[in-house]
Amino acid sequence: MNPENRVEFTKEMMDYTLLAPNMADVHFSILTNIFAEYGYKVELLKNDGRAVVDEGLKYVHNDTCYPALLVIGQLIDALNSGKYDVNKTALMITQSGGGCRASNYIHLLRKALHKAGYGHVPVISLNLSGLEKNSGFKIRLSMAIKMLSAMIYGDLIMLLKNQVEPYEVNVGDTKKLVQKWIDDINVMFENRKGYSLREMRKILPEITKSFAEIEIKKTEKVKVGVVGEIYVKYSPLANNNLEEFLFSQGCEVMVPGLLGFFLFKTDNRLEDCKLYGGKVLKKYAMQIAMWFLTRYETELRKAAAAYGDFCVPETYKHIKEKCTKIIGAGCKMGEGWLLTAEMMELVESGYGNIVCAQPFGCLPNHIVGKGMIRKLKELYPESNIVPIDYDPGATRVNQENRIKLMLSVAQENLEKKA
Repeated sequence: MNPENRVEFTKEMMDYTLLAPNMADVHFSILTNIFAEYGYKVELLKNDGRAVVDEGLKYVHNDTCYPALLVIGQLIDALNSGKYDVNKTALMITQSGGGCRASNYIHLLRKALHKAGYGHVPVISLNLSGLEKNSGFKIRLSMAIKMLSAMIYGDLIMLLKNQVEPYEVNVGDTKKLVQKWIDDINVMFENRKGYSLREMRKILPEITKSFAEIEIKKTEKVKVGVVGEIYVKYSPLANNNLEEFLFSQGCEVMVPGLLGFFLFKTDNRLEDCKLYGGKVLKKYAMQIAMWFLTRYETELRKAAAAYGDFCVPETYKHIKEKCTKIIGAGCKMGEGWLLTAEMMELVESGYGNIVCAQPFGCLPNHIVGKGMIRKLKELYPESNIVPIDYDPGATRVNQENRIKLMLSVAQENLEKKA
């Protein structure tokens, strides 16, 4: 399908339902309501199972990276479900704009839609790189600020939830509090409150305080960190509900937040200027963006340390300085050096048992993930890292058995330490 013939999302299509693949539940639950405030009816897809994989295999070459196959399969499976009026439906996916093949998902999706008989369905690119524009969809400045705030709120809630839920005395208290804060944040945003940095300085510590007040019973548990390609790391569809599985095995789970990834992507533009040159204006713009994001990072870390005894994530600057001693900052395809840095931070924070989620076809992540395990074992002999491959042919049983083997080693180490 010729990209010049793409179906544009126009102003006349504002009453369409926009279907989007889900990834991080807390973050995306807030983002959905932000879109609604600006007149867009966005629905996060929750359809899963083998049918999604089969639809992806039908329209996407099986050598294509697994996240592309899943996202496209999920979207087409939703259109086939009969739940939506396909003449009043559009699709929305993110584009990073970098060298990763994720930037080309949108073209693969349009080609798949054409083959499936849905060539008339518009596809919206959600990006901040100016890759594609639609007359009926624009990200205004106020909308972008709210989206950034939603990411910070989501990161803090996810961080606290994962440290409280394994120890709660009354099962379900943590999930109820998570939903309460999602609802409260959505109401604040609707009333044009809660998304300025000044307001967040007050609200973020309140979130921490509420989680610190949940009744818990601290016991010795295996602490597990999760890293990997961004979609497979967060999406329950892609990682076969990895977090819930680890939780069912009696583990405490730590998943790095989204802010680090956004800092990484912004910082990459500065690395490009350093390595290859470029426009001075672009460099200054990225320096301002880094300064702006770092202010939010500071407030998030302060809030996490305000109450209780929560593990506070390290600064982006710190993990970059530490990691780039063993891997170059120019290694930035996919998750690049950040994936290695996240494993280093997890080990140093007490989460030395790590699941490295590796989707099929994602070569950069195999290099900076699986490829760096040996070096990390030299630096951190106590680390216990298992790479898990996620692809259409991998069985859930096999994946979980490999994780259980890692957990058995972790349990032995915990008992020896005790």
